[in-house]
Amino acid sequence: MIIGIMRISLYIPDAGSLKAKRFVIKSVKDKIKNKFNVSLAEEANDLWQRVELYAACISTDTQHVNSTLENVKNMIEKDPQIEILGYSLELS
Repeated sequence: MIIGIMRISLYIPDAGSLKAKRFVIKSVKDKIKNKFNVSLAEEANDLWQRVELYAACISTDTQHVNSTLENVKNMIEKDPQIEILGYSLELS
C-alpha cells in the first residue's frame, strides 16, 4: 500500500479577511473533493492570505498516487485566485 501526502503552501492575494480566505479555500476544497478521491486538511493559521493545504491519497499503485496528487496541484494552479508558493510530496 502506498500513501502519498502533498503539502501545498498557498497565497490568496485578494483575501482581505479570514472570512474571504475561508470562502476561497472552501471552494477549492469542494472542487478537489468532487473530482479526485483524496482527503484534504487545512492547517489552521490566522494569516489572511496564507494557508497550508494537505492532500492525501492511498493506493496500491505508486503511479496512481503520483498522478492523482499532481492533478490536484495542477487544478489549484489553474485557479486565478490562488498562487502556489511551494509544495512537497511524500510517499510511504
